[in-house]
Amino acid sequence: MSDERRRAILRAIVQDYVDTSEPVGSKSLLERHALGVSAATVRNDMAILEDEGLITAPHTSAGRVPTDAGYRAFVDQIEMLRPLSSAQRTAVARFLEGAVDLDDVVDRTVRLLASLTRKVAVMQYPSLSRSRVRHVEVLAVGPGRIMVVLILDTGRVEQRIVEVEPDPSTPAGQERLVRVRDLVNELAVGRLLADASAELASAPDALDPADRDLARCIVAVLEGALVEQREERVVLAGTSHLARLGPDFPLTIEPVLDALEEHVVLLRLFTSLGQEGSANGVAVSIGHENAHDGLAATSVVSTGYGAGDDVLAGIAVLGPTRMDYPSTMTSVRAVARYVSRLLDT
Repeated sequence: MSDERRRAILRAIVQDYVDTSEPVGSKSLLERHALGVSAATVRNDMAILEDEGLITAPHTSAGRVPTDAGYRAFVDQIEMLRPLSSAQRTAVARFLEGAVDLDDVVDRTVRLLASLTRKVAVMQYPSLSRSRVRHVEVLAVGPGRIMVVLILDTGRVEQRIVEVEPDPSTPAGQERLVRVRDLVNELAVGRLLADASAELASAPDALDPADRDLARCIVAVLEGALVEQREERVVLAGTSHLARLGPDFPLTIEPVLDALEEHVVLLRLFTSLGQEGSANGVAVSIGHENAHDGLAATSVVSTGYGAGDDVLAGIAVLGPTRMDYPSTMTSVRAVARYVSRLLDT
């Protein structure tokens, strides 16, 4: 019973500190929460929580604040997240469904998440290593010229125009394009990019000699499009929110801003994707659990998104450790699910 009571007191301290940003004392706990115990019991339990390293006194006042370990214990106790309200769900769906392409989806997502949480939102572009080919289209666009269009299940579309011989705009050329296109789709559609590349390498040999040069050209174009897009990319929004949250950082927000400028650091926020996270499908990294020193005063709430059962990339929110964890986790999870649905249609 005493352990359960202390967990309740820790939850109350975290909630009050997040709400007020002021150290929490036993008197305010009793006033705000129906703990059903005496002030002496609360003070005794707070002393035990302090001995366990879950709360600490920032100065000589009687108030206490959660430590990184305290926040971790609080987050680990969260069994169920409250869903977004009906109005919020409608607003999220309408905003994201207005996107016209993948770049627009990413841009809208980070702006939406930053607005919902009032913190920094970070989104990783779908990883090509986890992407699958949805369709390859080949079109004649004039005498001696074709357009090759590669469509991935992430919504990414790459297109290239190249010159070929013989003329693809003639009836015979059109028939040749159809034969090569159908074979390319047969070999590539539904496959991960690495597997699709391996399959396409043998495509020309499966065709009549008259079609092989065209097939080699198309395969080379597809490989070139993939090579140009190998680099992982991340996009962020809401950095200005850090200025409002400045007092939550011990010294200055400069280390956080420096970390956010480093591409590699942002990508490392998503290194745990695909690994087992919390019971709610959202990973939370608190304070010194973050590998980069510049993020030691921050917490990162992240989850994956993708098409179907495939996790393609990640979405995260970054802010100070004094964070409304349940609300932030709810927002990150909900937005990721909406993005996944968009990519799966």
